[in-house]
Amino acid sequence: MLVWYVAYGSNLHAARLACYLRGGRPDGGAQDQPGARDRRPPRRAVATALPGTLYFAGRSRTWGGGSAFYDPAGRGEVPCRAYLMTLSQFSDVAAQEMGRSPGTDLDLAPVLATGRDELGPGRYQTLLHVGESDGRPLLTFTASWGVAGAELNAPTRPYLRTLAAGLAESHGWGPWRTAGYLATRPGAAGHWTPRAVEAALG
Repeated sequence: MLVWYVAYGSNLHAARLACYLRGGRPDGGAQDQPGARDRRPPRRAVATALPGTLYFAGRSRTWGGGSAFYDPAGRGEVPCRAYLMTLSQFSDVAAQEMGRSPGTDLDLAPVLATGRDELGPGRYQTLLHVGESDGRPLLTFTASWGVAGAELNAPTRPYLRTLAAGLAESHGWGPWRTAGYLATRPGAAGHWTPRAVEAALG
């Protein structure tokens, strides 16, 4: 079975996603990933967007600051990148994001039937079915809470740089547009200014 994994955070950057597929540590990160059972690259990657809000909350084990989450009930639009991959690849990427060991395929029946499936209370443990493309489901994962119930936390410089690389790679965004977007997301706003983000991007 093939599915579209819709990434909105650091996995916008193909090299970062590759750490979840092939194994390894992302540039600027502090944690190694074991990788997936199927280590091949995604079959396709396309730029897309979802209605809602990107926000930063919690504390990332890899990056040290707030992690990016998606609130589908929020206002605005979130630039994303959809990767066409096998169910086992998607399951293993999701497991690593959830802090679990990869190796077990997810049961997609609940999320495909209802649009949402909470596999646990923690980060990235809520699956969302956000549409279809070419007859394949568009799937992503986020936290069970929305931005209103989140412990907002500012992202670190290495994390912002990875997000920026992904936005440039997938959407062709330049530094100033990227800085204006990232600095105004909940969690980053008030801690980062567009000018400071642009400087951090180098």
